[in-house]
Amino acid sequence: MKFNYLNKYLKILYIFFIFQSLFLFFFSTGKIQAKSFDIKDIEISRPFEINFDKNNVIDEGFKKAFSELTTLILNSKDQIKIKKIRLNEIKGMVESFSIKEEKFIKEIYYVKLGVSFNKKKVFNYLEKKNIFPSAPNKVKFLFIPIIIDESQKDLLIFDKNIFFKKWNNDQNDKELIEYILPTEDLEDLKEIKNNFNLIEEYDFKNIISKYNLNNSVVALIFKNQKEIRILSRINNNQNVSLKNQSFPNFDINDDQQFEILKRELKLIYEDYWKKLNEINTSIKLIFNVKVNNDNELKIVDFENVLNDFDLIYDFFITKFDNKFTYYQIIFNGTPSVFLQKMNKRGHNFDKDNKIWLLK
Repeated sequence: MKFNYLNKYLKILYIFFIFQSLFLFFFSTGKIQAKSFDIKDIEISRPFEINFDKNNVIDEGFKKAFSELTTLILNSKDQIKIKKIRLNEIKGMVESFSIKEEKFIKEIYYVKLGVSFNKKKVFNYLEKKNIFPSAPNKVKFLFIPIIIDESQKDLLIFDKNIFFKKWNNDQNDKELIEYILPTEDLEDLKEIKNNFNLIEEYDFKNIISKYNLNNSVVALIFKNQKEIRILSRINNNQNVSLKNQSFPNFDINDDQQFEILKRELKLIYEDYWKKLNEINTSIKLIFNVKVNNDNELKIVDFENVLNDFDLIYDFFITKFDNKFTYYQIIFNGTPSVFLQKMNKRGHNFDKDNKIWLLK
């Protein structure tokens, strides 16, 4: 009798664990995408000739997709370091790809690809090259460009300023920073002109505060007959960084020269933002966490947060019983950063034991 009862109990327990595993598998949405970098809409075209090989086109798509990925997660200097990466190294990091669209027009083959790169393999490759990637976080910056004509002792802003007219003309998805230009405000113009003699020390706080943005760039463009000098005051949550560049014999009213100058400045600002979001992949701390099984949706939400967290190198379930599901989390950062980021997403921990309990 006792044997039958025990056997029945074990069957029920087994069914419970199977259900729990299936639940975690099917309802933990986004796990595959979160562990990969997805590059979409890679467009390739090739003449459809006798020696046409579709595999060569796809290989070209892999190279183009990897180039776009590195543009998003590496600063400009590190991108140059891996320009000569071999095709087989790129293909070794490809997790999957899909052909979104293909067509023939006038004997030209057109294809649009989506390529997913395994995040862990990408990080491992870069770490071997002593390169630290950045989390590809999109952000909005208030951008205030002011031209100081030193010969005329005048300030150019708003509609009289070429940067206002052309700065956002070619913004694209490869850029992490979306620039918000200030609206034309006569009070702001008056305030700036009143501080003409102290323009390099002026903090622009009164103007910046109107836009409710944590990030801003004030670019002071000093123009004279010999050179263009640009002092960029970059603000990030009250932290200020100054960047100074000089461009001799430069005419910003020349369209080609202006585009060169604009690309150079945007590269500087993108590199600054990437540095703030750098992931030190050489740091790999292990946290052990257990989550109560009573609330399946809480488990799902917890996994989704881990998936969305770029500093999570990897995580997996080590075991589960009738009370808890146990996780091991490998983290590219310090415990304080992990706890802070998780707290912002509504997850706190009881840390009294070696295995932290999700509250």
